[in-house]
Amino acid sequence: MELYTVKDAFDRVAKRQKLSSSKSQEVVDQVGLEIEQVLAKIEAIKDPLSPIDLKSILTELKLKLNTIGPLDQLEGLQKEHNTNLSKYPKLLEKSFNPDISKAYRHVDFDFHIVNQIVASHFYRQGLFDLGDCLINEAGEPEAIATRSHFLEMYQVLDALKVKNLEPALNWITANREKLKQNGSVLELKLRRLQFVEIIQKGSKADALRYARTYLAPFASLHTDEFQKLVVCIIWVGRLDSCPHAELMAPTHWEEFTEELTQHFCGLAGQSYQSPLSVAIAAGIEGLPTLLKLANVMAAKRQEWQAMKHLPVPVDLGKEFQFHSVFVCPVSRDQGSEENPPMLMPCLHVLCKQSIMKLSKSSSRTFKCPYCPAEVSAGQCRQLYF
Repeated sequence: MELYTVKDAFDRVAKRQKLSSSKSQEVVDQVGLEIEQVLAKIEAIKDPLSPIDLKSILTELKLKLNTIGPLDQLEGLQKEHNTNLSKYPKLLEKSFNPDISKAYRHVDFDFHIVNQIVASHFYRQGLFDLGDCLINEAGEPEAIATRSHFLEMYQVLDALKVKNLEPALNWITANREKLKQNGSVLELKLRRLQFVEIIQKGSKADALRYARTYLAPFASLHTDEFQKLVVCIIWVGRLDSCPHAELMAPTHWEEFTEELTQHFCGLAGQSYQSPLSVAIAAGIEGLPTLLKLANVMAAKRQEWQAMKHLPVPVDLGKEFQFHSVFVCPVSRDQGSEENPPMLMPCLHVLCKQSIMKLSKSSSRTFKCPYCPAEVSAGQCRQLYF
């Protein structure tokens, strides 16, 4: 299933529909114009005994309408539109297999963990009523631990929506040491937002007082940022001409909100993205390949679900890669606990099984496939990513 192909086909159908609609409107407008002109001629006749024959006017209108052929044009446009529409469902049926059970592998789920994941997802999305309902019905009191973290987070985020920075400042102050250990400059960014709010109100004295009190502690480690902010005081009242006008951009609020959310999740021991959302998105990406594989293997009367490794790669994209993956350049197998990557003295890396084959099960030395070095299996060391 190529989603881009489906999207392109939809875009073509939509474009042709707009074109068909535009042409149909032109035909209707042309017919309307001819009728309006005839009505104007009839209304211009003041003398009922005028030599102008109404019948001839209507006959002329009929001839013009026959020449235009509005019915034929509209029927032709509608037929073309229906043809385009009829092709699209066929493409959808071909691209989307409604039966996804072929790609399903029977797994003994730990419903305790599944319930926790779903409840945590609801809390992460701010759907606390749904999360509480699931926990109560499923009997999962352990999942309530994540509720307090996300509840506090959403209280801070809701305040940020109305540009109230106090809850965020209180949280940052309470977690200052942990944030420093992570190399975070979240407090500086918050102070910058507060400072920008002050100078946008046009008060130089308040801005200078704020800079001395709250920005000065950051001057030694963040000199450039501090200098830019102080310079902005000079431009109060004409900030549009300030050389550092980019500091006033509203996007800084969005960036701060996103970074705050990341740190909030990190200190709570939670991932920034919902594991449930990531799993579903990855499944959607990999499902087409698995369905094709299931169909091919079924035709060959082979059972793919019992395989330890899939015979085809499933490309999920970089957004779904959360750790390093080693693929042996000799066997093309992906590294695993049973077949880990091994570092040779020449600093080239092969998987363990490839080294065992080249060394005849450690019975002799072998030549590195990428350089002239002679290597023995005993000299190789396992690599950990």
